[in-house]
Amino acid sequence: MKRYTIDPITRLEGHGKIEIFCTDEGEVDNVYFQVPELRGFEKFCEGRPVEELSQIVTKICGVCPGCHHMASGKAADKVYGVEPTSTARKLRELFYMAHFVHSHIAHFYALAAPDFVVGPNAKPEDRNILGVIGKVGKEVGTEVIKQRRLAQEIQALLGGHQTHVVMNIPGGVRKGLSEEQRFDIVDKAEGFVEFAQFSLNLFKDVVLGNNDYVDLILNGPYNLKIHSMGMVDTNNKVNFYDGSIRVVNIDGIELYKYLPEDYLNFIEERVEEWSYLKFPYLKKMGWNGFNEGNDSGVYQATPLSRLNVSEGMATPLAQKEFENMYNTFGGKPVHSTLAMHWARLVELLYAAEHCLDLARDDEIIGNELQNRDFKFTGEGVGTVEAQRGTLTHHYWTDKKGIVTKVNIVVGTTNNNAAICMSLKKAAQKIIHQGIKVDSGILNMIEMAFRAYDPCFSCATHHLPGKMPLVVHFRNMNGDVFRTIRRK
Repeated sequence: MKRYTIDPITRLEGHGKIEIFCTDEGEVDNVYFQVPELRGFEKFCEGRPVEELSQIVTKICGVCPGCHHMASGKAADKVYGVEPTSTARKLRELFYMAHFVHSHIAHFYALAAPDFVVGPNAKPEDRNILGVIGKVGKEVGTEVIKQRRLAQEIQALLGGHQTHVVMNIPGGVRKGLSEEQRFDIVDKAEGFVEFAQFSLNLFKDVVLGNNDYVDLILNGPYNLKIHSMGMVDTNNKVNFYDGSIRVVNIDGIELYKYLPEDYLNFIEERVEEWSYLKFPYLKKMGWNGFNEGNDSGVYQATPLSRLNVSEGMATPLAQKEFENMYNTFGGKPVHSTLAMHWARLVELLYAAEHCLDLARDDEIIGNELQNRDFKFTGEGVGTVEAQRGTLTHHYWTDKKGIVTKVNIVVGTTNNNAAICMSLKKAAQKIIHQGIKVDSGILNMIEMAFRAYDPCFSCATHHLPGKMPLVVHFRNMNGDVFRTIRRK
């Protein structure tokens, strides 16, 4: 049996590896997506005052700290039995839209674009942001850095820091906006809208304008027919900050629509011995293995999934691009894994437009920043759409508000089973007898997981007491001469 190892996986947040096992005839027998890192944030949070958690959980990940801050702040609101003031909610959303802008720009240009702009089979040393800049020009590269910086500046202004955010308090936020600050954000948000439109046009020119790439998206090894999950508002439009969770099957028919606090009635998690990352599935469907189809319990929670479950976007320019994308594919839902990149750019435009709308709202500079009409409950669930999927924080406390238990289900965890299936399917369609497995071939397999924009620091947050461990000692030739195991 032949074995190929991709270790480490590249262009992601965290650490992971892919093990590909082939038969003697050269056909792929199985693929294992392994996440060997482990972090203990669910345990770290126990024993802390619940209002402190929104600051602690930002340390889970340096890429998406705002997502954890928002979900945590909403969970603390529920523990305190209070809803934020209208101004506070809009300030939170304004911060969050800037957070989406900076993250989606980073993924498209730094992590995804090298596979398209530079090419999936380009030299490894060229498949990076510098390679992208070499293709599109320094002016575009400069604009990428500028727009991300401006989005980070908005987060720092509203949140106290773009990474170590201290914005949320139960029932509201710590500080408001001045008129001058508001108009500065309007100027920046107008630039976000223009840049999002530019990015969509770049995608259309470079990717959709290339017949080989179009064939790869439509007919390549990147297609997975499973259920879709995402948050929607009362009109079933995409919403990142608040709403109900909607699940549709592979034909686009609604299976479930539930409030975030009811997630345990719909989501179950299982464990496989070869990964520290859990495998959520639809509880009412049951775990039927890593299988596609309407009978499967596996689902996706991605930018594409959010668009699949929605009936449109809540802003006009994004709605136009939403319609354009689905018209190109001949309708919805879409199951092409690489279409996630297109969906992510539609979301970038929505976030930019919504950021601008919020900044123009006069209530955003209001003075009512906190609702202190507390009715302590001792339990709270906060859910938002993170860039990488549906994110839930669930807290339990004692009567003094000290945390006794924490459950966090992040976007990458929701997508774990789907990522494993996408990798195996891609490998089985790409690697065959007589195929030379080089860095280009392995990179094309990595593209199957890279579309999910996975974050493993977020996803491996649970510490189950004693950690199983295997340590291999290798000599200078790479041969294992000693192994230590702790079960």
